[in-house]
Amino acid sequence: MAVLMEHGLDAGLAWHYGNPVTEARALEAGDGVVDLHNRDIVEITGADRLTWLHAITTQHLEALPVGEATSALLLSPTGHIEHVLYGVDDGTSFLAWTEPGRGEALAAFLDSMRFAMRVEVTRRDDLRLAWAGHRVDLPDGWRRRDSELGGSDVFVPAGEELEANVGTWAFDAARIAAGVPRIFVDTDFKTIPNEIGLVGTHLSKGCYRGQETVARVHTLGRPPRRLVQLHLDGSRSELPEEGAAIELNGRQVGFVGSSGRHHELGPIALGMVKRNVPVDAELLIGEIAAAQETLVDPDVGLHVRPVLG
Repeated sequence: MAVLMEHGLDAGLAWHYGNPVTEARALEAGDGVVDLHNRDIVEITGADRLTWLHAITTQHLEALPVGEATSALLLSPTGHIEHVLYGVDDGTSFLAWTEPGRGEALAAFLDSMRFAMRVEVTRRDDLRLAWAGHRVDLPDGWRRRDSELGGSDVFVPAGEELEANVGTWAFDAARIAAGVPRIFVDTDFKTIPNEIGLVGTHLSKGCYRGQETVARVHTLGRPPRRLVQLHLDGSRSELPEEGAAIELNGRQVGFVGSSGRHHELGPIALGMVKRNVPVDAELLIGEIAAAQETLVDPDVGLHVRPVLG
């Protein structure tokens, strides 16, 4: 029986099904299925959809091959992340998911940017999202995209079933261990793509809103802040709350995003810290000590993002 998340962004999703360690191993083996029905889904159709998305997002999309997974950001004029799309095109439409509660604003923004382009933007509330390992058999015709965590993001049609056996406990722990940030959880309103390793961002394409900031920081190196993986003191029972302050020598130097308990690594988290925080410094989150693992190089702009093996 599923134990549900009671609070936070993912309230209502299955936290675990009784044994998070067994679920983590199923996920690693490619046998896991995770219910992510709270993600919002949008579809973009029309002959100009890829050239249009190419022009307004951070990603190179005008020649996107059919079936190739992609991710893209929409930035403010000053380069801060405002929206994210995780999508795939089937030759007829571009189907993408975004974070819970963000679909309406995303669709409205995209609709406002259509101008004379031959595109249509539609909320797909008749679909829900799941994650399925590579050994899970999927029905013919179901849309899917290769996930950043291996396996597939699966767009499940309404009325169809894909029985979940892994909860968010194991799934988020695997994502944190892989160094994959969750936009709007591991980022804030000031985050620029350079600070999270240029996720969803292509450096060799034409102009888009916010590109000047991305290009300048990449050329000069040294983003203002950097994403880090945090290895937390395992002797404590609690995990830090999302948004908790990260301190060094009594001074706040960043904030915590996602945290979880990994079946091998123990308690871990992702955090955003100031660029000049020494990479070997031990940090403090309340009373929880934390050691860093570098994900974004603080000195020369080498953007490194581990992936789950």
